[in-house]
Amino acid sequence: MTAPTSATAVRTNGAAAAALLRAHRFRVIELLPWLIAIAVYFLFPGYRLLATQILVLILFAISLDLIVGYAGIVSLGHAAFFGTGAYTAALLADAGWQEPISALALGAVTAGLLGWVSGWIILRTRELTLLMLTMALGIILYELAKDLDDITGGFDGINFENSAILGLFPFDVLYYTTNYWYAFAFLVLGFLVARTVVHAPFGRSLVGIRENVRRMHAIGTPVQQRMRHVYVIAAMIAGVAGAIWVQVQGNITIGVYEFEMSGNILIMLILGGTGRLYGAFIGVTVFTILENLTETVLGTDPPYWELVVGVALVLTVLFAPRGLLGVFDPLIRRFRERSA
Repeated sequence: MTAPTSATAVRTNGAAAAALLRAHRFRVIELLPWLIAIAVYFLFPGYRLLATQILVLILFAISLDLIVGYAGIVSLGHAAFFGTGAYTAALLADAGWQEPISALALGAVTAGLLGWVSGWIILRTRELTLLMLTMALGIILYELAKDLDDITGGFDGINFENSAILGLFPFDVLYYTTNYWYAFAFLVLGFLVARTVVHAPFGRSLVGIRENVRRMHAIGTPVQQRMRHVYVIAAMIAGVAGAIWVQVQGNITIGVYEFEMSGNILIMLILGGTGRLYGAFIGVTVFTILENLTETVLGTDPPYWELVVGVALVLTVLFAPRGLLGVFDPLIRRFRERSA
């Protein structure tokens, strides 16, 4: 009986490995959002600032999707890591360390350290307690940034300059040429990291933890360790997004720690679809365009855009529970079948 059982196990493992390889393989349809991003730069030069912000927020949303969509760790304080990366880069530049890429890397490291330390406590809890602790982390850092205004600049913020990227490409706040491609390049890099993580066995185990944590404990998966690791990875990617956010604008305020930042990025992710990665592209874009269109047409006082986005979120939850990306699932499935 042993030989047939072993052969069956080998076939099962082989089929699982083949499925992982197929999932990790790039498909032609995945080029679409990247081609759109490149086209936007050339077709809408007057909106490059907004487009750059969208790129950075997509990276931020992808980092949140790693913990919310794949590991099932719902967070209302993800701006804690975004803001930490942002302040690291800004304070370094203000102190004279103006090389942007190294400052961005240090921003990722400090955000990752915060994720490791806070995750050691937060991830020992579940459900409502976990949600409240993530929110508390963001609030604590916001209050610290406000009280330490001699360092952080408080509500007035800090204006700073970065040196040219690789000594060749200076940042510009007029045409946003370098700024846009800088954000685009790190979005590609961050996306590739996230995509590799979720399609690896590590990522599959995260989905198992999200779906049935008791079963994952039962089969010997180091659940707590896996959750801490993905929490740190997500924190580092969020730190990179925060650093880029302030570097391309040349200033920072304590707004990077605001609860609104954490809440909005979660709404964007839900709009696009969690556990999909590409849902971040759709959710962030739709949210940002709705906000700007509403403010342009109806003004900012009162903030009608919050009502518009709220209605859009309710409609999405009711009629597209898998997010806006889920609406295109039949089309994507048909495309995959033809290209298989």
